Amino acid sequence: MVEIIMVPGIGGSGELHWQTRWEDANPQWHRLQPTDWNQPELDDWIAALDRAIGAARQAPLLVAHSLGCLLVAHWQQVSTAPVAGAFLVAVPNPEARAFPVEAASFANPPRTEFRFPSLIVASADDPYGTVEYARERANQWGGGIVEVGELGHINEASKLENWPQGKALFAAFAAGTAN
Repeated sequence: MVEIIMVPGIGGSGELHWQTRWEDANPQWHRLQPTDWNQPELDDWIAALDRAIGAARQAPLLVAHSLGCLLVAHWQQVSTAPVAGAFLVAVPNPEARAFPVEAASFANPPRTEFRFPSLIVASADDPYGTVEYARERANQWGGGIVEVGELGHINEASKLENWPQGKALFAAFAAGTAN
């Protein structure tokens, strides 16, 4: 069975977030542990992701949300550690007005193709990144994109609970990376 690493965004995905619910339902899934979820520093988060991937027994799948998506983009440029794929939900635009100033070190994500499969899940009314921005990133990163309608930032405020639509998308993505 493939290993899963949760890669939350700023704040670390609280108890009601779909990432936390998925992780709670699957004790074998792991979460990276940066020094600070609320004052993110890119180098620290890259090191945390490297540690989490290094602890995996096989190339893991990454399940990233928001700032975690930008982390994956930056990380894959500086690491050669094997990853089976990245499921990227609600990719934020660092140039958007709503982008948190605390996350400035995550700006300018690479525009080059990922070395592993990826799928972006985008919401039509995400205040942190437009669907057009998500499409552009999917194209640059060499991955797919699924537009899921109006789900806001696809976080706790979206009241998705276990987010069954997302689970189905992730299961299909994971199955596609197993080949």
